[in-house]
Amino acid sequence: MGGKVAVLPIVGMIMAECAQAGRMIAGKAAMSNGMSSFVFVLYSNTIASIILLPSSLIFHRPQERPPLTLSIVFGFFLLGLFGCLGQSFGYAGINLSSPALGTAMLNTVPGLTFVLAVIFRMEKVDCRSYSTLAKSMGTIISMGGAFVVTYYKGPLLLKALPSASNSSHQVLSQHSNWVLGGLLLAVDCTMASSWLIVQALILKKYPAKLIVVFFYFFFSTVLSSIVCLVMVKDPSAWSLKSNTRLVSVLFSGILGHVFQVGVTTWCLQKTGPVFVSIFAPLGIVITATASVVFFGDALNLGIVIGAVIIASGFYAVIWGKAQEATKKVEDEESFGPASSSQKVPLLQNRSNVDA
Repeated sequence: MGGKVAVLPIVGMIMAECAQAGRMIAGKAAMSNGMSSFVFVLYSNTIASIILLPSSLIFHRPQERPPLTLSIVFGFFLLGLFGCLGQSFGYAGINLSSPALGTAMLNTVPGLTFVLAVIFRMEKVDCRSYSTLAKSMGTIISMGGAFVVTYYKGPLLLKALPSASNSSHQVLSQHSNWVLGGLLLAVDCTMASSWLIVQALILKKYPAKLIVVFFYFFFSTVLSSIVCLVMVKDPSAWSLKSNTRLVSVLFSGILGHVFQVGVTTWCLQKTGPVFVSIFAPLGIVITATASVVFFGDALNLGIVIGAVIIASGFYAVIWGKAQEATKKVEDEESFGPASSSQKVPLLQNRSNVDA
């Protein structure tokens, strides 16, 4: 059973990163078609809320739901606020630049999340511990691999298909303003790290995962609608008559939001924010691969080298988490659960809440 629990979060986060990369590409396609980024965020959040409302009520029976306190509801509001700000800045940044830059900026998320997790005492830092060194070095290695994928091209391994490459770059490179886009994406990454920390804290007190995700999208929808009413004046920006806009919104709402955030929340509850955030740089490799497969873009040696480096970082972090789990079991066998609970990070004890 222990092996199954260790493997499922890895598989889940890989699938979640695939969905996120697809959401970025879909959002860029919709905005290049004339759709407002703020409206795209609103429609995507609305679809996710509609799907999750009945699902959360069915999955979590009334007698199994923890009581909703004012502090929990305020936590849900903070999740919605960070999510709304992150999505709004993120899609605006992608619209000014490209999905490639959007996924590249995600390499800052693991480092920011690790720092915040240490500040909130969710991760234990012991320079004499091999597990801490492995997690720290793995995070740095993965971030370095993400930079390699982004900034080092290297020799060409696969040539781009002329027709597919031209059409895709026309869609993904319009109205580029990389400096401003990069700044907006940096704000998005900061919000993403804060979102992971706040959600981890909420899940410790309110482990009903689908209800947490529903309220996140509910408050994001409310806040997004306010932003749209203030920022969007052109009625045509709200239209879904275009097939590109409609498909992009549906993809973002169903797979990019419901599936991705749902799986991420489950993994977050099982493993903690640092483990979840370390998969962020994988989105760069996924986006590059999708560009090669679906858009016929070129494949450079830098992508391959970066993927190997990122995989090495993943292994280091996973090894560090495994060592922590092993130490926890050994402490429980030697001193009992009460003693071991004081020696492991707070987020390692969430399984006790579920039980």
